[in-house]
Amino acid sequence: MGFTKAELAGYRDAVVDDLIGDNCRLLFVGINPSLWTAATGAHFARPGNRFYPALHRAGILDRLIDASDGYTAADREMLLRRGIGITNLAPRATARADELTSEELRDGTQKLLDTVRRVAPRVVAVAGITAYRTAFRRPRAVTGEQDEKLAGTPLWVVPNPSGLNAHDTVDSLAAAYRRVGLAAGMVDAG
Repeated sequence: MGFTKAELAGYRDAVVDDLIGDNCRLLFVGINPSLWTAATGAHFARPGNRFYPALHRAGILDRLIDASDGYTAADREMLLRRGIGITNLAPRATARADELTSEELRDGTQKLLDTVRRVAPRVVAVAGITAYRTAFRRPRAVTGEQDEKLAGTPLWVVPNPSGLNAHDTVDSLAAAYRRVGLAAGMVDAG
């Protein structure tokens, strides 16, 4: 499936539902949905996004997911069975994350806190250091496990898998995601 720029533009400001099951162990927090995600209803769906290849390489997923046309029933089932949840700091879809305001990101922290309290994952992983620094007012934060917890839950910051984040590779993303997968008890230490 492909979309024209005009078709994608029609999804600006659309909201994409969270993907969170009853047994969420690792909650990934994106910045906001892309227009492609809004068009397909699948998180991290834009072609070239390295989220699913990195999760697979990290050993968190049993097989590779291609969400560019949306999730298949088997994709959704595997994510939920594995205990992976996905939400966003800001709910509205944009072409680029830099179209969001600092206030939108900061407002998202309360919704995230409410979600974490309701879902009680083992680990929360925010995908994107710049968004984390802005949303949580932590200008000097670095990636990795944070000193603070979110509703008693360990809080991590991992690199953003977007293709716009060119200095990270699938391998470096997989290494970071493996660490949160270990913390959540989803991958073996060996």
